[in-house]
Amino acid sequence: MLDAVIIILFVIASAGVGYGSIDLLPADILTQVTNVEAVRLIVGCFGAIVGLALGLTAQTTYRRIEANVRSQPIEVILTRAVGWVFGLLLANLTLAPIFLLPIPSEFGFVKPLMAVLASIMFSFLGVSLADTHGRTFLRLINPNSIESMLVAEGTLAPAATKVLDTSCIIDGRIEELLATGFVEGQLLVPNFVLDELQMLADASNDQKRTRGRRGLDILNRMQAAYPDRVVINPIDYEDVNTVDAKLVRFAHEINALLLTNDYNLSKVANLQKVDVLNVNDLSQAVRPIYLPGDTLDLKILRPGKEPTQGVGYLEDGTMVVVEDGNDRVGDEVRAIVTSALQTSAGRMIFAKSHATAIAEG
Repeated sequence: MLDAVIIILFVIASAGVGYGSIDLLPADILTQVTNVEAVRLIVGCFGAIVGLALGLTAQTTYRRIEANVRSQPIEVILTRAVGWVFGLLLANLTLAPIFLLPIPSEFGFVKPLMAVLASIMFSFLGVSLADTHGRTFLRLINPNSIESMLVAEGTLAPAATKVLDTSCIIDGRIEELLATGFVEGQLLVPNFVLDELQMLADASNDQKRTRGRRGLDILNRMQAAYPDRVVINPIDYEDVNTVDAKLVRFAHEINALLLTNDYNLSKVANLQKVDVLNVNDLSQAVRPIYLPGDTLDLKILRPGKEPTQGVGYLEDGTMVVVEDGNDRVGDEVRAIVTSALQTSAGRMIFAKSHATAIAEG
């Protein structure tokens, strides 16, 4: 609709200018024209054609400018507007003394020309300074605005929202991850997950009741420490029966990441094109890698399968088989890694006691 209005206005204006321009001709020429009205109509039609061309050009230019403005982040538009206004103010302040100078009447066009040139020059200067130092200006006003500006420009990617499931909350490691700062973005806890935690906390089974209360305690601590990031969402789906199905649907609808420890839920979510962050996968990824020759300290807890072997465990649960460790059960020993083996049950490290390694060396 706006495009048609722009074109029609240009057509009407140009036709009117052409129609009325006949009156500007000298009188001696008009007296030679036998039919002035016909000439008016011809010139008016020609003006309408010119107006149509100008209107199409103006409409195309307007749409390009509109698209450019829409693509610009609001912070850029704001800083450029401020720079433009300051440029105009500076131009007026600069020209004020010049306008007081006596200028001959034959040079009267100088003042308006200087005003136009100065306004253009200082406006361009103000916009250029805004593009160069706009981020610094925004940082002075709001220290957090620079981050939102970079996100709007596409320089930074916004942190994705995470949806927490019941197992992840009860596990408790998400609380420690939040404290370290490795988890970014907002964490949503759907209301049906909260209901499941409450149901577990009220269960007759002692183990379930303990797990449910632990999850509620962890969630309360997380909300108290990060009230703006850990949010309870009231969403629920009456037509979906299981909590897992609700979680996948909710994460899919809001394009969020699903944070869980449940292996089967991870597989189902991946099949439905929902991105999953599994805390167990993260735990496996950050486990220290021991190479042959590395030294580690551990406690020998029990004898191994072989008569001379002793078995201990690292903090992450990795089993370490120590040669000549059978007689050191219950003692803290320093061992040197000889090899590592990845099995279906997990990782296993083979080592020699430090004293044995020195004796053999």
